[in-house]
Amino acid sequence: MSTQPVSRRARPAKAPLSRDAIVRTGLEILDRDGLDALTMRRVAKELDTGPASLYVYVSNRDDLMAAMLDQALAGVPLNWDGTWREQLQSLAGATIEAMSRHEGLAAVALGSIPTGENALLVLDRMLALLKQGGLDDTSAAWAVDLLHLHIAASAAEQSSYDTKEFTEETHIGEADRRFAALPADRYPMITSLRQALLSPGDRDTWALNVLINGILHTPAP
Repeated sequence: MSTQPVSRRARPAKAPLSRDAIVRTGLEILDRDGLDALTMRRVAKELDTGPASLYVYVSNRDDLMAAMLDQALAGVPLNWDGTWREQLQSLAGATIEAMSRHEGLAAVALGSIPTGENALLVLDRMLALLKQGGLDDTSAAWAVDLLHLHIAASAAEQSSYDTKEFTEETHIGEADRRFAALPADRYPMITSLRQALLSPGDRDTWALNVLINGILHTPAP
């Protein structure tokens, strides 16, 4: 039995290629298959095109991941209730959550200056809140850089738990077993402070408060 060739005109039309389509596809691959699977060739295959076509819209994989990070930040609420400090804490927490949701994106934030549209909206709001706290222009500018590093590092830590598919409690439990086996004569401070080192608590809020208090009392020269 003979088969008739399928006309190209009978095939479904491909969705138009765009930077937004490439970024969405990159996020889908990242969330479904992990960071190692995210390549320009893989994104092109998902979009039924060649890798060279992508470079019209994104410069390289790093540019793609930066755009994916900015897309992840699109859902971060900018306005919160409370004092300027409470609002800053809420904004930082929401940004950490958004960055950590996708493997590898927090590391992009650690190694770059925010320039994407959504990242800049978060940055702009943080600057406004810091100014409400009474900081001068230079101190606010330097402070937001310090806060950005803290947020990205916290998100990277949280993302690592999600990627390895174990909880923070499991990680702490493993560390506790290791610390418990340490000889006290060789590691006197770690063994004596073992409970404090690994105790649960709202360390994220404490760390942010330490940063904010230090910023308020250390104006830029």
